[in-house]
Amino acid sequence: MNDAPSTLPRGAALMARLDELARYSDEPGRLTRLYLSPAHRSAARVVAGWMEEAGMSVHMDAVGNVVGRYPGQSADAPVLLLGSHIDTVRDAGKYDGNLGVLAAIQAVGELNARGERLPVALEVLAFGDEEGVRFPVTLSGSRAVAGTLDPSVLDAVDADGVRLRDALAAFGGRPDALASARHEPSAVEGYVEIHIEQGPVLESEDLAVGVVTAISGASRFTIDIDGEAGHAGTVPMNLRHDAVAAAAEIVLAVEELAQRTPDLVATVGCFTALPGAVNVIAAGARLTLDIRSPFDAVRRAAIEQLSSHLNAIGARRGVKVGMACFYEAPAVACDAELQARLQRAVERQNIPPRHLPSGAGHDGLAMAALCPVGMLFVRCAGGMSHSPTESITVEDAGTAVAVLLDFLRDYAPPRRPAC
Repeated sequence: MNDAPSTLPRGAALMARLDELARYSDEPGRLTRLYLSPAHRSAARVVAGWMEEAGMSVHMDAVGNVVGRYPGQSADAPVLLLGSHIDTVRDAGKYDGNLGVLAAIQAVGELNARGERLPVALEVLAFGDEEGVRFPVTLSGSRAVAGTLDPSVLDAVDADGVRLRDALAAFGGRPDALASARHEPSAVEGYVEIHIEQGPVLESEDLAVGVVTAISGASRFTIDIDGEAGHAGTVPMNLRHDAVAAAAEIVLAVEELAQRTPDLVATVGCFTALPGAVNVIAAGARLTLDIRSPFDAVRRAAIEQLSSHLNAIGARRGVKVGMACFYEAPAVACDAELQARLQRAVERQNIPPRHLPSGAGHDGLAMAALCPVGMLFVRCAGGMSHSPTESITVEDAGTAVAVLLDFLRDYAPPRRPAC
């Protein structure tokens, strides 16, 4: 069922819209589009207009997501959800999130132009808050759709002291009706998202797209080391309790563990020495640790090993080591049937199938509480993301739309068990 038109015109049309959407920014000279900001409002209006052009009925839900619906062959057809997010990090690239929304709109537009209806209705979701940059919450849009958003997030405050509740009301949302954004699980077949890989695997293997197997679980910790301050010139090396030396050994231990453990990555992203004077042996140090795996058992086992290793380092060096978790998200396995369907669509584009996990978080983490989840990765140059250097090719953009269209045209909802 290979789609006849060349991927180049599709890709050019998609890239033009991605360029257009990137104009809507809260900061001049760079792309920064934060949840419920003026740029988010403008982008939401433009996306809603493109959804309408594609033949969808459009509304904004209570939490500020833009929702476009394309009817199925029957009024009671179940719905297949497509999409991603339109908020960005600060000084972002054009493709993270936005690609998935606009590719889905383009695919629906092609179906509509040919008068095609599917056994499922399609809903394209442009989530407003995946990145969690403005407020200290994340995945607000997808959690609302999945029915798992805690109303207490409305009390979150941004750096300017603005409450999320007030920002949402000013945006046109309905903070007192968050539950209305929830979809009924029995009516939803699944959620499928196109996203740039944000990693170098597909590029290294010269593949345009790949099928995602799982979204990695993640744990984040602060690691505090308490040593003993001393004069840098008078305390002999063998009598020191140097917090920074212990911290350096811990950093290398983290790296060594991740290098020898399959399906695991670990990163020390912050390193602070206290008091931080050039002529003082450090009395303290603080590190952050981010540890991820597509398999929760692997991640948890690594954390246990690391905790034991850190205690041994502390005992040997005469310092105290404390490890406190401040974030935890379980891994989400992508649905086997959706993976198989995406693989067949990839193969029909004459592309060898490649299955790979995602090390980054996505709206699928939240949507998995509602329905089966599937993802298609698109190659990005150098694996760069969350940066203006994000880059994809016109050809790959067109291929992503072609794969999605093939997947949709071949889609038939799985049989539901009898009640």
